[in-house]
Amino acid sequence: MQTNRRFFLRNGALAIAGTAAIPSFLVRSVLAQASTAPARRLVVVFQRGAADGLNIVVPHREQNYYSMRPGIAIPQNQVLDLDGFFGLHPSLAAFKPLYEQGHLAVIHAAGSPDMSRSHFDAQDFMESGTPGVKSTEDGWLNRALQSEDLRHRRQHTAFRALALGSQVPRTLAGKIPAIALSSVNNFAVGGSNKGPTPSPAAAAFEAMYGESGDSIFHATGEETFAAVKMLHDANPAQYKPAPGVDYPNSEFGNNMKQIAQLLKSNLGIEAAFTDIGGWDTHQNQGGVNGQLADRLRDFSLSIAAFWRDLGDSAENVTLVTMSEFGRTARQNGTGGTDHGHANAMFVLGGPVKGGKVYGRWPGLANEQLNEGRDLAVTTDFRQVLGEAVAKTIGAANLELVFPGAQLHPDRFLRLI
Repeated sequence: MQTNRRFFLRNGALAIAGTAAIPSFLVRSVLAQASTAPARRLVVVFQRGAADGLNIVVPHREQNYYSMRPGIAIPQNQVLDLDGFFGLHPSLAAFKPLYEQGHLAVIHAAGSPDMSRSHFDAQDFMESGTPGVKSTEDGWLNRALQSEDLRHRRQHTAFRALALGSQVPRTLAGKIPAIALSSVNNFAVGGSNKGPTPSPAAAAFEAMYGESGDSIFHATGEETFAAVKMLHDANPAQYKPAPGVDYPNSEFGNNMKQIAQLLKSNLGIEAAFTDIGGWDTHQNQGGVNGQLADRLRDFSLSIAAFWRDLGDSAENVTLVTMSEFGRTARQNGTGGTDHGHANAMFVLGGPVKGGKVYGRWPGLANEQLNEGRDLAVTTDFRQVLGEAVAKTIGAANLELVFPGAQLHPDRFLRLI
């Protein structure tokens, strides 16, 4: 595929192609002079396909939950109880100690005020942060970084905002350059006639920085290329996670491992994004075992490994999970669930006030359901994300980040 400068500059985003893990044993002083390492970092995980929040965080004291899901409900004696009312799916066993230690918070009945049941529209609205508005061109996380710049004018590296994947996601599209990184082994940067011949992607990356009139890029460009060279030279296959940490051998597990490695490498990362698919369980969803259970096991083991791999640096990291909408309260005729409304979100981190299920529970009585079929939304997802960006990367102008949401700190759930 031909790579050119226009491709990198589209939507203000920068994409680097490749596929390998990043080592954490880099020389940490490579960017020390730039003094760009942020105090706190934000990681966002998108569960694409509409995860079933009711079987992820189970309201096991709601009698109607069991009557509406005779074939897929999680039996009360197998739910991992959290507070006497809610409990985790047994495949989320890796989350239980994080919750008990106060690092993991749950927000139930969270979601978008928009009523769309279209995957495409709902994901677009949640990534743009403007539910119901299709004309928004950038993503909420990119605008959060813009808001930070209004408050703190400081230098940043090219690794400030990154996504694990082949392209920059909607969430990070915008004025702040973002990297889409799926490989480092195959990535080489040229310059000074030393080292390997640059790949087309690396050559375009270097050309863009060389031609940029932005002083921020110029201030850190040389250090950035040095860091990428070091990543290339330091045989990523040698990377070892922290003792006792084993990531699942899956795409999501590998993505979480790479994010941990990048964060530990002090490359100036402030915001990172990745996603995990496979949540659209219309048929044969399963209960304790099956399709959803397998997906949840990969999801939770990967995130728990990420947390343990970070070690002491986890105290400065906050991770948020989200999905475009939930599933119907009732199971359908094919042993699955259809597109619903409210869902469950997780927030994990050092500054998180975990060990609690946040949000107002709307109930599952027939008259309490949204349109007679779904869990109702009582917490706008932007309240959760707004608090996360305000308290991690310092995005004070929430009207810029989430226009029209009328977010104010006094409406935060105070979970961070």
